[in-house]
Amino acid sequence: MPIAIETKGALAAAAAALLLNGCAKTEAQDKPPADTRPHVVAANPIEAGRYLVRVGGCNDCHTKDWDVTAGAVPEDKWLMGTGLGWQGPWGTTYPANLRLTVQNVTEDDFVTMLHTRKDKPPMPWMNVAVMHESDARAVYAFIKSLGPAGEPAPPPAAPGETPKTPYIVVAPPIMPAAN
Repeated sequence: MPIAIETKGALAAAAAALLLNGCAKTEAQDKPPADTRPHVVAANPIEAGRYLVRVGGCNDCHTKDWDVTAGAVPEDKWLMGTGLGWQGPWGTTYPANLRLTVQNVTEDDFVTMLHTRKDKPPMPWMNVAVMHESDARAVYAFIKSLGPAGEPAPPPAAPGETPKTPYIVVAPPIMPAAN
């Protein structure tokens, strides 16, 4: 019988070790799962936001003279909107002054707007809607860091209404009827 007791003790010790091992968390288990969706990694959110604004084309519409200076507009003049309208079947719309926009909304509201808004062209809402949340927050942080400046964009003009500002017509040419 001494063998049976030793076996029982060894089994009990082995079972206890397995239970303790199974309950012990490793460092990797303490971390949340890695987010593998594409997003920008930078030294801080403002740097990430600056990068996203630049490569995302935000300045193309929201910064006066960006196109005619090949992007040589000083950063303190970025994202103040313009009075150049974009006219199409939807009427005429204007690029918003994003620096004033972020002064009036929380970061959470800005992220929600980017992910859910569906508005008139030419703003590519369908593209910004899929932006990673950390990237949307970084864009907000960068724009907010620039501080308020400039004037609000003109209000949109309804279809058929003649704008009081310069505008670009964005409409497909009339195509001949197919035979």
